[in-house]
Amino acid sequence: MAQYEEFTIDQGADVAVEIHCVNLDNTAKDLTNHTVTAKLKKTYTSDSDGTVSFNSIIASPPSDGIVTLSLTNIQTDTLKAGRYVYDVELSFIDSAGDTIIERVLEGRVQVTPSVTR
Repeated sequence: MAQYEEFTIDQGADVAVEIHCVNLDNTAKDLTNHTVTAKLKKTYTSDSDGTVSFNSIIASPPSDGIVTLSLTNIQTDTLKAGRYVYDVELSFIDSAGDTIIERVLEGRVQVTPSVTR
């Protein structure tokens, strides 16, 4: 089950969020051979045209379990002020060749309006 977090983004600003993935025993999750995907939408049922993809990077070394999600000021400037939903998924291909997807984080984002544009 994914962790739930709420955070705030300032419209028109660069933003980065660092996620530390851990195993059940609280050790760092080894993200070797994993990929990460994160998206933001106005609602869960919003049209895919309104989906914003985070730049998602697994930090080196991947054995530290750290993921950085970021949006540029251009991306956040196009967001209307208000609430959004997001989630973050890790995926990897297991030894049987099956793709395993795990949602590690989800929640709401509040976008605050910008005066200086």
